[in-house]
Order: sequence, then structure tokens, then C-alpha cells
Amino acid sequence: MNQSRRNESRRDLSRRDVSRRSLLAAGSAAGAAAVAGPLSAGPAAAAEGGRPLRTGFEQLAADGYALLDGERVGIVTNPTGVTRGGTGSGGVRHIVDVMHEDERVNLIAVFGPEHGFRGTAQAGGSEGRYDDPATGLPVYDTYLKSGRPLADIFTASGVDTVVFDIQDVGARFYTYIWTLYDCMEAAQLAGKRFVVLDRPNPVTGRSAEGPVLHKEFATFVGRQPISQAHGMTVAELARLFNGEFLGKPVPLDTVLMTGWKRTEFYDTSGLPWVPPSPNMPTPETALVYAGTCLFEGTNLSEGRGTTRPFELLGAEGIDRRWAESANALELPGVDFREAYFAPTFSKFQGKTVGGVQIHVRDRAAYDPVRTGIALLVTAKQAWSGFAWRSDNWIDKLTGSTQVRTMIDAGADADEVVAAWQSELAAFRRVRAGYLLYR
Repeated sequence: MNQSRRNESRRDLSRRDVSRRSLLAAGSAAGAAAVAGPLSAGPAAAAEGGRPLRTGFEQLAADGYALLDGERVGIVTNPTGVTRGGTGSGGVRHIVDVMHEDERVNLIAVFGPEHGFRGTAQAGGSEGRYDDPATGLPVYDTYLKSGRPLADIFTASGVDTVVFDIQDVGARFYTYIWTLYDCMEAAQLAGKRFVVLDRPNPVTGRSAEGPVLHKEFATFVGRQPISQAHGMTVAELARLFNGEFLGKPVPLDTVLMTGWKRTEFYDTSGLPWVPPSPNMPTPETALVYAGTCLFEGTNLSEGRGTTRPFELLGAEGIDRRWAESANALELPGVDFREAYFAPTFSKFQGKTVGGVQIHVRDRAAYDPVRTGIALLVTAKQAWSGFAWRSDNWIDKLTGSTQVRTMIDAGADADEVVAAWQSELAAFRRVRAGYLLYR
């Protein structure tokens, strides 16, 4: 998108935020048009230092759903779309159930992503089209749909506004942010309005790290050139997508959080953790995922089929030497333990394999992407059976051939990390214009 169109888009977003100060409350933004608003009474949890954190949905509900008044609403969500309740409120509830019961909002459709609306499907699956037993609402399947076919689903549903509320984990190859992108593009094609309800980045929004996707490697694990660990919230990403990547912007509103700081990890939020997908059981999984998901591109197990996916890595024939060589690097904030495990599904199902368990001891110092690269390098050195997946899936995950070819040529982790710094610096400059929180 050219500079004049970007400026026009940002001015439009600024006007919308200013007109809804009571709703779209947020911290000061670096180069973005966010307006801090008052925190109204209602359910909230004490974040670090006693500050209350409110999700975008909690802000929306506290304002009586004014942003959706008179609209026929559909929502893209999954099991992470929950809200907290106090005594007598029924506890933690899904926002679809809450909105369905509230006469102030006309919710008429639900759109399910990968794993499905209620989260019953494994990786690479979805729940299909059905009527939700709890609410009777029609549930439409968005997984692997984009462009005009997805726009036709929005049109057929009869909605005026598409709302998005899904918990992300901060990595480029986690597919929900590309569901967001695809739904924004489809909403624009269908002439629908789009609203994003923000939630925390569970691994902080301190910085962007890792290689930037090259467009020729675009897939559903990376549609556009952002870094491997993007350090943004979904509302910030939505604005970035609208301003930089969509051919024609969608009418966009973002309902921001209050009480969140970029340096905070998920456990300071006071929010319940609901696994965003079956192999993302804890916030600790999310902490390592941006680096160790790269092992999906190898013949090693990435820990699927264990209780510690992405924290346990291994294969038949690996012994203590991998942990020893990884620990010898003295990577900041992390230790590696020699580990043995037997996956119950996925790679090496039912077989005992050797490898490492990752133990993050200082999460503020820990760099998941650099750690992931170091583990690839040391695994290749320590185990003669190391191989990339035959389809070079590693190139889709890292965004180019660079990581694979450098490691094959004998580069160490620092050399690989150094090679992407100029592209990362360029992305960081673009990213800075869309950050909405301090």
C-alpha cells in the first residue's frame, strides 16, 4: 500500500478511536492512533502491580455492546474466547454463550478456525458446518478458506459485522493470525465491517525477533512478511494487515485492552489460560513455541503426543551428547536436560526416543528464536540421523531457504541469526507505527 493510502487509513482509524473513547481505552501508542479511556466498573482481574486488565470483549460488554448496536453479528472464535465472571455469574464462560443470552447484541452466526469453534479437532483439522448444540447458532467452517469462497460464507450467513476474538501465541506460523488476515480480506470483499477484540500476547510484546517471511514462501503458516516472533497483539496485527498488506482496507474497529503492558507475560494478566489448540496446553508452551516449532520441519519429534509438546524434542538414536552440546553454548535464560520419552501419537508414536527438555529459567532473557536455531545446529552436529523434512517444510516455517542452507553449510547459530538482521530491522520500523500499548 502506498504512503498516502496508509496515512488515510491511519487517520480513519484515529477518528474511529476518538469517537469511542469510553470503549476503546488503551495505553499510549508509538506512532499509532489510540486514545486512553476511563475504566468502567465490571469484571476485571488484578494484573501485575494491582492494575486491572480488561480484554477487548470485557470492554465491549461493559459498554453495553454499543459498537454492535443494530448490527447482525457473526464472530470468529474458538475455546479461548472466554470472559471471567464473579460470584453468581457462572464463572468462566464462552463469549458466544454470553452474547447469545444478551438482548443488546444480535449474534446470528459463529465462524470456526483450525481445530474448530469448540476446539475438538487436532492439528490440520476443523469441525465443519453444524448448529451449535448450546445456542442453536449456525457454525461455519473457515479453515483453509480465503478470498471469494470465504466472502461467500460471510454473505450467506447474513451478518453485517464480523467480530474476531481468538487468543494468539505470538508466532508467525500459528495459524489464527492468518485466519484473522483471511477473514479481514473476505469481509472487505463481502462488504462487511470487521471488529477485533484484543487479548494479550502471552509471551510479551517487547520486540520482534527472527527471520522475516519472503513472499514467495507464503502459505497458511505465513501469508505476509512479518517476523517469526512478531511481538504484537491481534489488534495491532489487524491494523498492520489493513495498513500494509490488504489490497483494499476493510472497515475496521479494534476494541483494545486496558491494564496490559508490553513487558508482561500471560501469568500477570489474571486471565484463565484456555489452550488455543490441543498442543498448546500452557503459557510455558507458548514461551518456547516460536523457536521449537521449527522442529516440525525436521525428522525429530517436536514433542507432540507428550504432555510437554515443543518443550520435549528428540528422536531414536539421540543420547546425552545433544543436551551437553546445547548447554555448552550457554544460551541466555535456558538450560537443557537429557530426556527420554515415548510419544502417544505423531512422530515416533509408541517408541522411546532420546533428546532434550527445555527449561526456561529466566524468561526475560530467553530468546526463543535464537534458541530454536541453536538446537537445530546442535542436533545436526550431535546426531548423524538428522534430516530436514523431504518437502523442505522448514523453509515455510522460517520464511526462506536461508536458515536451512546456512545450517547445511556449517554455519553456527550466531551466524544464522546475524543473516536476517537487516530484514528484521526493516520490519521493526514498520511494526512501530502500529503498536498500541506501552
